[in-house]
Amino acid sequence: MGLRKTSEKLNTYFDRLKRGKASKIKPSHVEKAIAKLKAKQALLNEELAEAVKPSKRERLRKKLGTVQAQIERGEWLLAQINAEPSR
Repeated sequence: MGLRKTSEKLNTYFDRLKRGKASKIKPSHVEKAIAKLKAKQALLNEELAEAVKPSKRERLRKKLGTVQAQIERGEWLLAQINAEPSR
């Protein structure tokens, strides 16, 4: 699953949370998405360390920012669904 698909999956989970359907979100699925994002983050950090061209370094920094933001969103979502009384 690429970065875009993982982000779309998190967006779907956030929509469910807004609609009050958080009970249908499995914590393991959110944890899996976070793990994929962290793996992508590690890969991007490796690429950044090897990049020479300033334009490529800037693109990689932007992607890293996006990945970090998605990880934070996923962790927040996980905390919300784990805090639900029905769980």
